Amino acid sequence: MTASLLEPFQYGFLRHGLAVAVLAGALCGLIGVYVVLKNMSYIGHGLSHAIFGGAAASAVLSFNFFLGAGMWGVMSALLIGRVTRRRIIGSDAAIGVITTASFALGLALFGLFGVARKSVDALLFGSILGVSLGDVWLVAAVTAGAALVVFLRYRVLLFTTFDPEVAAVSGVDTARVDALLMTVLALSLLVTMRVLGVVLVAAALVIPAVVARMLTNSFSRMLWLSTGIGAVCGFTGMYLSYFLDISSGATIVLVGAALFTVVFAVTGSTGRRRASGLDDHVHISVIS
Repeated sequence: MTASLLEPFQYGFLRHGLAVAVLAGALCGLIGVYVVLKNMSYIGHGLSHAIFGGAAASAVLSFNFFLGAGMWGVMSALLIGRVTRRRIIGSDAAIGVITTASFALGLALFGLFGVARKSVDALLFGSILGVSLGDVWLVAAVTAGAALVVFLRYRVLLFTTFDPEVAAVSGVDTARVDALLMTVLALSLLVTMRVLGVVLVAAALVIPAVVARMLTNSFSRMLWLSTGIGAVCGFTGMYLSYFLDISSGATIVLVGAALFTVVFAVTGSTGRRRASGLDDHVHISVIS
């Protein structure tokens, strides 16, 4: 029995996949807190689709995947932020126009240049087969970088998340802070797509943060909880995907959804009150 449970750890590619899943889950959990609290949950879904377009263009041009898709994703993120700040159209509309066009371009390029369907499915839904030791180090580097940004810019990010107008009046360059956050988000999505896939990566951003929000009314604890929940879901989902023989991204998201259901049922009205009261709690801590 024990030998059977430890069987996945005998394979190098799966050990790499487990490491990436844990790091990716923690990274998405950390960044997802800001995405959820800024009411931009759709942006994770949209940016992942934009990065898919960059990945397709990189494949067609035989360009480095991470450089090509990364530059495409960062440019898309900054463009969305710029369009949104001009207030001509809402952020959801800006995301919809920019990212769906990029996704459609990616599908068109893959179709025109005959990319194998298996490769497209792996990018859309995630696959542990393409995860290498280099991917582990890359995700670890982006995770450490994101954590460093949150640590060094904690107060400013907190202020612009809950009171962007007051932050701007107080002298905070909110445009630069938003650009920094969008860049970190784009890079985070880029390095996690190998395991989670384009279609499912948005759920990995949202679910841990929402679960954490139901468990606490403290912003700092929410950051720690969301990061931990993301890591646990990543490990559990990747581990189960080996035995269930389904895509890693789908299993990770289903584990997160199951956890959300349990926490929602257990916390009930208390969890919902904590969630609804978090904005006031953080606003007081910022002003003081």
